[in-house]
Amino acid sequence: MKILTNFAVFEGGDGSGTTTQLELLKQRLTPEKGGPVFFPTCEPTGGPVGRLIRQALGKEVRLEQETIARLFAADRAEHLYAPGGIVERAERGELVISDRYVPSSLVYQGLACGGELPRILNEDFPAPELILFFDIEPETALERMKNRTKREIYEYLEFQIEVRRRYRDVLPAFGGGGSEVIVIDASPPPGRVAEEVWRTLSRMPILKA
Repeated sequence: MKILTNFAVFEGGDGSGTTTQLELLKQRLTPEKGGPVFFPTCEPTGGPVGRLIRQALGKEVRLEQETIARLFAADRAEHLYAPGGIVERAERGELVISDRYVPSSLVYQGLACGGELPRILNEDFPAPELILFFDIEPETALERMKNRTKREIYEYLEFQIEVRRRYRDVLPAFGGGGSEVIVIDASPPPGRVAEEVWRTLSRMPILKA
């Protein structure tokens, strides 16, 4: 498993707070505060393939689960290797943090269409230096989302229970392959979670330097 240094990933079920924590991190890692250039990003991306994925997740278009798995891999390839993408930025010394990456595909598409296709589609992508898994009871996560006007196709309790279980099955392979995997208790208020996130990220060599 090839490790891409200077690259970290936030993972977790829906409602676990990955997006919130990335937004809070943007406020901490600003240019005027010094440190490395920070590139926060997410999957699906805002590119053409990513937009199609978001339409499928939002039930605006109907696609087969195998098609969604392939689209995620295509979007990820662009995310990684296009000019100005993750690999280019990380290799020139920027800190890149993505809200979701390969583990999400192995979990979500693994549940939706079986594990073999997502594994094959994603096996050649580099692994991140660090993975933060935001762990939370699915019931609590869904309660946080109760005011959303629209739910995505995977945002229901039975599926999210399986998501949490599958993350626990998938992530040890990344740890064994050289990524550092840290479990973050995502149930406290966002500010407290953010402090734990920062303590963990601060151990990355790019931030120590």
